[in-house]
Amino acid sequence: MTAPVSAERPLHDCRDAWAATLVDLARHDPRIVAVVNDSVGSSKLVGFQDEFPERLINVGIAEQDMVGVGAGLANGGKIPFVSAAACFLTARALEQIKVDAAYSQYNIKLIGQSPGMAYGELGPTHHSIEDLAWLRAIPGLTVVVPADPRETEQAIRWAAAHTGPVFVRVSRMPVPDVMPAGYEFEPGRAVLLRDGTDVTIAATGTVVSRAVEAAELAAAEGISVRLLAVPTIKPFDTEAIVRAARETRGIVTMEEATVVGGLGGAVAETVVRHQPAPVRTLGVPDEFAPTGSASWLLDHYGVSASGALEACRELLGRA
Repeated sequence: MTAPVSAERPLHDCRDAWAATLVDLARHDPRIVAVVNDSVGSSKLVGFQDEFPERLINVGIAEQDMVGVGAGLANGGKIPFVSAAACFLTARALEQIKVDAAYSQYNIKLIGQSPGMAYGELGPTHHSIEDLAWLRAIPGLTVVVPADPRETEQAIRWAAAHTGPVFVRVSRMPVPDVMPAGYEFEPGRAVLLRDGTDVTIAATGTVVSRAVEAAELAAAEGISVRLLAVPTIKPFDTEAIVRAARETRGIVTMEEATVVGGLGGAVAETVVRHQPAPVRTLGVPDEFAPTGSASWLLDHYGVSASGALEACRELLGRA
């Protein structure tokens, strides 16, 4: 079980963990290279560039070429980490991700920086809320959404050691530590942060800390919440979700993404096929989000502790 989340707990930019981990990996493996789209600064790769100038390739604002170059490097025996803002990496280069990375099964690591609504004030053109739905539909691609710095580091290390294409969301929105000490990332495995018998909250990425707060609020009302952090959207922990559907009275999902096709879609598809149960999905509805800070937008759409608590109450008939 995690410690309570509060305003006093330190907040972290997961890009710091990603950048430090990549430098450490590169020191021990000369095959590791970075490919960026004029995003050295926003990817926090200045330190990598300083230490390994010959191993960073900047293709400029050309995301399709960036993924293609990464695929070529992988074909030549390198381990490329292709890093760009998630909104541009996935939307502009979706065909290359599908064909060059997944269909070709090249050993390429796609790092979606500042995903979700991190660029909140820049509006829908810079929001990356569709990426989980798009990428989940592509065969042979692992999709990882870390919740905090510890899980980000673990996911990057796993991706470097894994042979095959991987997409990792790396958040810039400040988050507290939520994963327990000694945590080890395992693809396809949900993490039980809190056990409970009344209702399940399944959350991924930046909003896991909000789910922790929701579980604490629910406990104060006598509602027993099972809290699952879901770091991999694909492969998916079907067993954990089926068990939650069987052993609790419903599931609430939370994600910094559209509710169409992401974590909520995966949970709904799973329970329909294996163990029918009520599901409430919290995220961005089928619309373009307004402008505003990332935290304001999440609150606006009820992807918050209070929003999740209300969804739990509704499932239990206490609304």
